[in-house]
Amino acid sequence: MPFSAQPPASGERYALSASLDNARHLSSLLRAVHFQDHATCLATASGLRVTVEDAKCIQANAFIQAEIFKEFSIQEESVMFRISLSVLLDCLTIFGTSSVPGTSTALRMCYRGYGYPLTLFLEEGGVVTVCKINTQEPDELLDFDFCSTKVVNKIILQSEGLREAFAELDMTSEVLQITMSPDKPYFRLSTFGNAGSAHLDYPRDSDLMEAFHCNQTQTNRYKISLLKPSTKALTLSCKVSIRTDAQGFLSLQYMIRNEDGQICFVEYYCCPDEDITEAEH
Repeated sequence: MPFSAQPPASGERYALSASLDNARHLSSLLRAVHFQDHATCLATASGLRVTVEDAKCIQANAFIQAEIFKEFSIQEESVMFRISLSVLLDCLTIFGTSSVPGTSTALRMCYRGYGYPLTLFLEEGGVVTVCKINTQEPDELLDFDFCSTKVVNKIILQSEGLREAFAELDMTSEVLQITMSPDKPYFRLSTFGNAGSAHLDYPRDSDLMEAFHCNQTQTNRYKISLLKPSTKALTLSCKVSIRTDAQGFLSLQYMIRNEDGQICFVEYYCCPDEDITEAEH
């Protein structure tokens, strides 16, 4: 795509500029975290992270590594801004969302820095559209302090296993209970809906289980209303890593492979449902 590789016009210095041959790679990832109108974008030399939060209870991060972009240039250590995710998605799909064989929308994104808009150049079939989206002061993001050293239990499942679970379990339940244990039932999902309680167990030697590292038995409940947004990422993903720390905080990391075989990640962090766990103690 000719324009995407062109350097900026002389005299123009961008804090961030990036290009993709296919804008759909970015729009599908962003759709997976689009459960609130606004997102915070953080660019560093390693790539772009787009964060969406709700009610200080759930955080979603879409990671697009620098190597996935055709060109990725950043002039500062980090660049951060808040943006309307709804408007950004509308612009990225301005040529439509249907994929006509052999055609794709090329994208070039430019951001001059604090106070400037994010400028998108989109080209399809020789037609170029320029969109300028106002940016805002970024909010302070939640720090779930979820580092690998604090992980108590971790399993990696093929995504189809979790997709089947969400299809079978009773989603009229207010909570999803997750049990992870070194012994039976190993990995259990439970709901408590209008039709009664339902359980789904995965043995550690299940064909769907890619890795199983459970150090202690943990049972935590999470509001289904908080987990539902992550099903968008689940639909796109091929594998999911499910981790919990000692406090019961949940990390769902979805591995998503795009049409070109490139790997991206979408991660959801969710607080345990304290009302219920406190009531049980």
